[in-house]
Amino acid sequence: MRAVAAGSVGNFVEWYEFAVYGFLATVLAERFFTPAGGGAAEGLVRTYASFALAFFFRPLGAVLFGRLGDRFGRRPVLIGVVALMSGATALIGLLPTYGTAGALAPWLLTLLRIVQGLAAGGEFGGAVAVLTEFAPPGRRGRYGAWQSFTVALGLLGGAGVTAVTAAALGADRLSAWGWRLPFLAAVPLGLVALWLRAGLAETPEFLERAESPEVRLGRGALALAAARVTGWAAAGYTFLVVLPSYLQTSLHTGLSQALLAAAVANAGFAAAILPAGVLSDRVGRRPVLLAGAALVVVAALPVLGLLRSPTASPVAKALALAGAGAVVGLMAGPGPALLAEMFPARVRWTGLGLAYALSNAVFSGCAGLIITEAVRRTGNADVPAYYAAGACAVSAVALVARAPHEERRRKR
Repeated sequence: MRAVAAGSVGNFVEWYEFAVYGFLATVLAERFFTPAGGGAAEGLVRTYASFALAFFFRPLGAVLFGRLGDRFGRRPVLIGVVALMSGATALIGLLPTYGTAGALAPWLLTLLRIVQGLAAGGEFGGAVAVLTEFAPPGRRGRYGAWQSFTVALGLLGGAGVTAVTAAALGADRLSAWGWRLPFLAAVPLGLVALWLRAGLAETPEFLERAESPEVRLGRGALALAAARVTGWAAAGYTFLVVLPSYLQTSLHTGLSQALLAAAVANAGFAAAILPAGVLSDRVGRRPVLLAGAALVVVAALPVLGLLRSPTASPVAKALALAGAGAVVGLMAGPGPALLAEMFPARVRWTGLGLAYALSNAVFSGCAGLIITEAVRRTGNADVPAYYAAGACAVSAVALVARAPHEERRRKR
């Protein structure tokens, strides 16, 4: 179990921070991206542009740290990655705002977001490699699902800490200085992660890699892997991270209610992940992922319509949000194991990390920017549903295809 904890704890830290940034997007827009006279919508678009930029550095981080991890070992590189992420997150909590530093403030925030993007790009591949390579035969789905489960815990942690901070301080103090506290909480979280990873042993597959033949990272496998998790990336960020800002700007929901909605969706997400991973060990990764993608295509528009309905009860809306999160969990549970089984150990960290980073750079990092700007320009409140459903349709097509040697690796 130490391998599970050490492999997945960095994901908790990473996604806690990404959740905090997403949930505080409206506050950060005001503090960093809205000079005197600037519009709130314009500031929010700039905030999400910074959010997206960090994601476009994730593929670079996946290649950089992936090659180091595939060559020198999982443990030392994972230690460096979590230290980099935790340090950058804590520094965001210490940054001067636009009112203090002027135009330098958004640039400093963006620079730290880039550092976080590099670290996050390396984190996923290494964590999944450790979890799946330590997994007993026939249990890669279950072990790999812990990566996604700690993502859910990180999102829930970010939502919870932000909601408690907002409720305790009130809107004025949260906007003035309270927004810093959730970012500074990354310091103790990072120390725990470093302690767990310091005692991690190397994985058996990495130690045996010297006996395996040289392999090259195939572009076809990389493209197929990225396409398969496109829906997971887009639907996950649409329903789990972008939702609070969408509810505030498009449906005029208060911050506390928006954060509560995000917490409900993330609770449904968390509840479905581990069962989905276990199920994939029995019936295969692709059928479970395909079911999740198909459900998003069918249900995204009705869920959004229910949230906008003035006659729908709070219970119905909560169930819809939890259901939307659970459907994303169907993809997130078997997703890590599916990616790990598409690449041999010699290039596993690099391959699965790069595939995941590429899909997330486009479909997660840009989700807030695309959705916010599209809603602002068109006035169409259904944009988030079209975005998530379209990406899941792409994944469904990719999941029908079979990668070379995929089934053989799954049975190991």
